[in-house]
Formats: sequence, C-alpha cells, structure tokens
Amino acid sequence: MPVLKDYVNVSEAAEILKVHPGTVKRLCREHRLSAHKVHNGWLIHIDEVQSFAKKYEGRRGRPSNRIVVGGKGKVSDKSNH
Repeated sequence: MPVLKDYVNVSEAAEILKVHPGTVKRLCREHRLSAHKVHNGWLIHIDEVQSFAKKYEGRRGRPSNRIVVGGKGKVSDKSNH
C-alpha cells in the first residue's frame, strides 16, 4: 500500500478545484492551501483539497480599475484621479 495514496499533486488538485495549476501553486505558496513542498513540487492531502473546494470562491482575471464615487452609482476610473 503506497504511503502517499491520500495525497495529490498540483495538476490533480487543479482539476478538482477547477482552476489553473499555477493558481494551486500560488495558493500553496501563500499558505492558503495546506501542502508539503517535496523537491520541486507540492503534495496536498486529498481531504485538504476537498475541504478547500467547499469554501473557495475563485475570481477570474484582474480586479476592476473602476470605483463607485459618492455612493450614487457613479463610476470613475482610478486612472483619472
């Protein structure tokens, strides 16, 4: 019985979480996803991935550069300030 049978690599975790493997690596580096660095890769316990998947709300792309001005729904670009 393999010792690491309960662990997944970055690619497998990315498939479970439906995100890019680079996102999984970033989450591991930022300690937002508990993982073990082994040589040049990450090993993540399957229970950790499944628990994280329940609470993770991924956002795609960069944050908007628009802000609401005065609470009246007027939108302004940050670059104009």
